[in-house]
Amino acid sequence: MKFSGVRSLTLVSVAVAAVVLAACGKKDAASDATVIKIGHVGPVSGAIAHLGKDNENGARMAIEELNAAGLKIGDKAVKFELLAEDDAADPKQGTAAAQKLVDAKVNGVIGHLNSGTTIPASQLYNAAGIPQISPSATNPKYTRQGYAGAFRVVADDVHLGGTLGKYAVETLKGKNIAVIDDRTAYGQGVAEEFKKGATAAGGTIVGHEFTTDKASDFNSILTTLKAKKPDVVFFGGMDAVAGPMLRQMKSLGINAKFLGGDGICTSELAKLAGDAMKDESVFCAEAGGVEGEQKAGMDKFRADFKAKFNADVQVYAPYVYDAVKVMATAMVTAGSADPAKYLPALKAINYKGVTGNIAFDEKGDIKNGALTLYTYKGGERSQIAVVR
Repeated sequence: MKFSGVRSLTLVSVAVAAVVLAACGKKDAASDATVIKIGHVGPVSGAIAHLGKDNENGARMAIEELNAAGLKIGDKAVKFELLAEDDAADPKQGTAAAQKLVDAKVNGVIGHLNSGTTIPASQLYNAAGIPQISPSATNPKYTRQGYAGAFRVVADDVHLGGTLGKYAVETLKGKNIAVIDDRTAYGQGVAEEFKKGATAAGGTIVGHEFTTDKASDFNSILTTLKAKKPDVVFFGGMDAVAGPMLRQMKSLGINAKFLGGDGICTSELAKLAGDAMKDESVFCAEAGGVEGEQKAGMDKFRADFKAKFNADVQVYAPYVYDAVKVMATAMVTAGSADPAKYLPALKAINYKGVTGNIAFDEKGDIKNGALTLYTYKGGERSQIAVVR
């Protein structure tokens, strides 16, 4: 079929206009608002899908509130769109999800959940110039790669693991301490920092054994550690592994206190451990926390979340929620959703969120990050203290 010169020119003009529009941010036909694409990545399949869904719901809640508020960036009405991807807590799937978001030209990314997926994905976001805020990755390496667009809204493993190590010795009076980690970037990192903290406080590490994040049989390593008579066992890993591990510790007659980082510090852990969890025998720390007047905001968030999703917050949904709001606030402040233009505003942000005050240091880490220590009573998490 032949086209006339005028018709051909018209078609070319339309095509060029479409390309330009796509590059600037697409228009929402119903509202004539510019669409701002925010990516979120977490494990919504696999053993810790409950944590990934918790995070994703935090993002959805924030996006819906931003759209209901009718925000403008510059003088333009905008509509935020969530592009949610599943990384199954697998580094390879994580980088594939990251590439998908890069190809979609998202304006920013919230995620990933695990350090093991966050760190390799950050290389792709950095190369594409896309800012990334992790709501839960605690391995220090993430913000020590020199990437201008890498941020986190929680304390890192140096603080988390070190504080738990000191707590194990000074408060729980642990003398002989066994360590297990799942060999992931998160599990290994937090375990090493725990060992440093425990040793510095005067504890003795009597053994360090290894498993994987997909294991379910721990009898061999637990039998090895039982012979060393530990009074504290620390596990660097996630709740999906910690629950069965606690059951097997009980069956082997290991009565040591059980400690872990934020990966086990979930409402789901009590269900996974069943009757193996005695009151005040399991201790953990969340890499964040609020106290005083700020508790009211967190309590309201938890109530609103439960009403909306018919589920309790697991751990990091409020941190995802705040991360989305922080990114949107930086865009509004800069008057642009262009990553290069709003990045300086993100670096300089001072935002009061439900998780506390959010401001970043020169590495992209949260300033004055808090930790919340918990134990379990009656199958429920029970807060001990917020420490900084």
